Amino acid sequence: MENKKITTSLVAGLLLATNLFSQELSTITIVSATKSEQSIKDITSNVDVITKQDIEERHFTSVIDALNSLPGITFTSNGGIGSTVSLNLRGSSNNRTLILIDGVKFKDHSSISGTDISSLMVTDIERIEVIKGAQSGIWGADAAAGVINIITKDAKDGFHGFVSTEVGSFDTHKFATQLSYKNEDFDLKFDAQKIESDSFSSQAIRNQYLDVLENDEYDNTTLSLKGNYYINDSAKLNFSVVDIDSLKAYDSSGPNDVLMKNDSNTKIYNLGFEQKYKNHNISFSLEKTKTKRDQQGTTWGVKLTDNETTNVELSDTISYFDNDFLLLGMGAGKDEMDYTKADRTSNFASNKTKYFYATNSNSFGDLILTESLRYDAFDNFDNKLTGKVGAKYNLTSDFSLFANAGTSYSVPLLINNINPWGSTNFNIEPETSKSYDIGFEYEDFKFTYFYQKVDDLIDWYDPTPLNYFNNDAIYINQDGTSKFEGVEISYKRNFLDDFLLSLSYTRLSAKNKDNQYLARRPKDDFKFGLDYYGFKDLHLNINGEYIGDRFEQLDKKGTQTGRYTVWNAVANYTLTKDVTTFLKVENMFDKYYQVVDGYASSPRSVTVGLKYSF
Repeated sequence: MENKKITTSLVAGLLLATNLFSQELSTITIVSATKSEQSIKDITSNVDVITKQDIEERHFTSVIDALNSLPGITFTSNGGIGSTVSLNLRGSSNNRTLILIDGVKFKDHSSISGTDISSLMVTDIERIEVIKGAQSGIWGADAAAGVINIITKDAKDGFHGFVSTEVGSFDTHKFATQLSYKNEDFDLKFDAQKIESDSFSSQAIRNQYLDVLENDEYDNTTLSLKGNYYINDSAKLNFSVVDIDSLKAYDSSGPNDVLMKNDSNTKIYNLGFEQKYKNHNISFSLEKTKTKRDQQGTTWGVKLTDNETTNVELSDTISYFDNDFLLLGMGAGKDEMDYTKADRTSNFASNKTKYFYATNSNSFGDLILTESLRYDAFDNFDNKLTGKVGAKYNLTSDFSLFANAGTSYSVPLLINNINPWGSTNFNIEPETSKSYDIGFEYEDFKFTYFYQKVDDLIDWYDPTPLNYFNNDAIYINQDGTSKFEGVEISYKRNFLDDFLLSLSYTRLSAKNKDNQYLARRPKDDFKFGLDYYGFKDLHLNINGEYIGDRFEQLDKKGTQTGRYTVWNAVANYTLTKDVTTFLKVENMFDKYYQVVDGYASSPRSVTVGLKYSF
């Protein structure tokens, strides 16, 4: 369980002992594990949570920064802020992890490695829920490795808001504001954020100084509007709109490429209705995500992409007995994508699905059991029946055992089908997978063993790799089974009244069908943090990460990109009850490293910020 004692008041934080810290953990509510609100202590799934306190104290800039604080999650990035990022959850790549924003699917079929979340900045997040392991029995496609749900804050009673500003290295500026209002009839919340940064060169020869290269600047404007209309005490309408507009310069032909820019716009819409009647909680939602990209400056390959994902869903959570419920749901979805190449040729593809699901959860004293089953009917693939079972047994108030097993699948990205770099293939089948995890929690210590096998892996195949004029390369299903297994260990504990220690360790083995270690996955990942609350109004934090062996190519070949430690520090100071400030230093020992060979990572950077709340 990945949580943290609440420290909005630093003075009050000094009085929190370990027993109160443990009580605080049990108050967190999770919605992504079963699509129903449950206390985290009643969840059988393997769950990590990043709370608003974690975010506010560590001052993460992007969602990537926040997620990278958790065990079992690593990233590869092609440069600085806004550059293309690939997420690995327990070694599985982006396309096997479902990304949600307030429960709405965030899917981009134009990125060959899966949905790119590089432009998701931290705005006003309540928490981020990470549900690990096979989740297709609940969420359907693309949840083989897990689900990440980014949940934004709701409006509070009355009129509230804040304005904040930050300045930092690489001529980085950030401005954010929020306004919210809530009464007994409705609530409304508006957020706006602007980030501009000169950043640094995306590409760099290893050990090359970045100050001799051109900068690949980044610009991001994120706007969101969220509200509820309370029809009566048991019914409400809700809606949300998110608009993310970003422009990222990047390198294609070399470190000093000044032509290439990725101009991206994402819009996420949600309209919902909830009705409580006796022991029923009925919910209806209509969701749409649209992403458009323009690769400015390109003279070959893909120029424009246009993605659209639509989903409509109806569900009913039926409560029975004291802590038991049955969730029944049905819905339909559609994914569409088209591209236009620099030579003005184009193509189009789409997927449609209809689905039904059921989840049941029971408490038998100290034993909690959860079962999920889902059926998806596709227009392009064979229909899929997936399921998940989970169990948690509380031996004592401090010690519990848990286990989960499930089946999942990941549909091919539409860019895999229409493949603008070679031959099209509309006969690709979804990847299928089975996974389980087992572990225990004792007080603030958590141990998990996980295992996943993936069949029919979708991969790039070039029958004539030495013939550059023969466009016969294709995406196909590879025969055989890829395997991901390892352990996750985490520990979080108050000691000496004023300190909070956070530690996590992940040991990973990720191998393909030929028993070769997959590239760009670290074998060992150790993350640490130490908070000190012994000064009035001042909170200090040191955190960092050690990456063990990691290689650029299959089977431990190519450049070694691991074996380094990065240290960071944060200082938060409360000027008044309404005004706070902070200082953040990242990579404070100026360690030179590259996560991806040939692509730069950030040298030491410093950020200062000021926030006024009302």
